[in-house]
Amino acid sequence: MLRLKKNDQVYVIAGKDKGKTGKIIKIFVGEEKAIVEGVNMMTKARRKRSQQDQQSGLVKIEAPIHVSNIMLLDKKTNKPTRFGVSILKDGSKVRISKRSGEVI
Repeated sequence: MLRLKKNDQVYVIAGKDKGKTGKIIKIFVGEEKAIVEGVNMMTKARRKRSQQDQQSGLVKIEAPIHVSNIMLLDKKTNKPTRFGVSILKDGSKVRISKRSGEVI
């Protein structure tokens, strides 16, 4: 079970883009991978298919990165943090930052 979600701010801890930050665009749950905005860029050759799709040639797109190589960013300190899950009095679950103790 992945606890990262779409639109989370993350920090890359391993790989060629180590040290970069970005927002999660898409999560692949079965593969445990995520696409992060501006991270793990690859060049793809794309041909023009129709009149509406005018963009052709070499296009830069984000490739998936394994979730073990990214960490959630703490909103308060803006540093990578581990997080835990806490249950509130009303029964709902929230993610808690281990670094600052704030709700993510």
